[in-house]
This record gives sequence, structure tokens and C-alpha cells, in this order.
Amino acid sequence: MISASLDMLEESLQKKVEILTRIEEQNTKQADILSDSGKVDEAAFDATVDAKSKLIDEINSLDDGFQSLFDRVKEEIGEHKEQYADQIKRMQKLIQEITGKSASIEASEHRNKRLAEKYFSTARENMNQSRNSSSAAFNYYQTMNNFKNIPPQFMDKKN
Repeated sequence: MISASLDMLEESLQKKVEILTRIEEQNTKQADILSDSGKVDEAAFDATVDAKSKLIDEINSLDDGFQSLFDRVKEEIGEHKEQYADQIKRMQKLIQEITGKSASIEASEHRNKRLAEKYFSTARENMNQSRNSSSAAFNYYQTMNNFKNIPPQFMDKKN
């Protein structure tokens, strides 16, 4: 039973590695989308955010299952470490890989955040510029409409 539980724990860690790899791919897509702040495909960006959200939900589910299974077999494994040494070493390697991928993902998330902030700043500036331009045009239009009713100021009075 313990060996089967360890196999399930190892399989859970392998799935987590696969999911983290897919998250890294989504981060790369986000970086590509955000790299040119002039023409960002917002629909594609939203799609990557949704995909990452689903992957994170999967990881949370795996973590919950892993923790509950580990809690059940923790004492038995502790008492017979030498019997399960190979499986424990494989799981330790997977955990190290997960830790490395997590750090890499965190760094790419920070880079993507800076790219997104740059894009939103540029978009905000463009909106403000458009608002100012339309405001100036509207003011000009109102001013010109008010001048229609002014009679000519210089008239020739010769007959």
C-alpha cells in the first residue's frame, strides 16, 4: 500500500512539472504579445491569462491531493526510509525541478508585469491624448458657432 501511495505521489509531482512547463509556455506567449506595446492583441493576452488560471487551478488541486495522501503515509515512510529510498530520491529530484520551474515562472511573471504596465501606461497616454484632441475640436466648433451671429465690423458707408 505504501509503495502504491508513493507511486501516486510521484505521479502527482510529474503532473505538476508538466503543468508548470505549460505555464512557462503561456508566460512566453504573454511576453511575445506584450513585447510590442504598440500593437498588443488583447484577446490573445486574455486567452493566455485564462489558460494560466486553469493551469493554476489544476496545480492547486494536485497540491491538495498530494498533501492529503502524504499526510496519510508520512509516518510509515519515516519509519522505513531505507525501504523506499529510490522512490524518495526520485521525488526529491522532482521537487527540485518544481522549485526551479517555480522560480523561473515567478521571474517571468515579474517581467510580464512590467511589460503589461508599460502597455497600460502607453494606452492611458493615448486615451488622454485622444480626449484632449476631441476636447479641443469640440471647443473650436463651439467657438466658431458663436461667431456666426456677429455682424461685419467694417462697412463701407459711401453711396
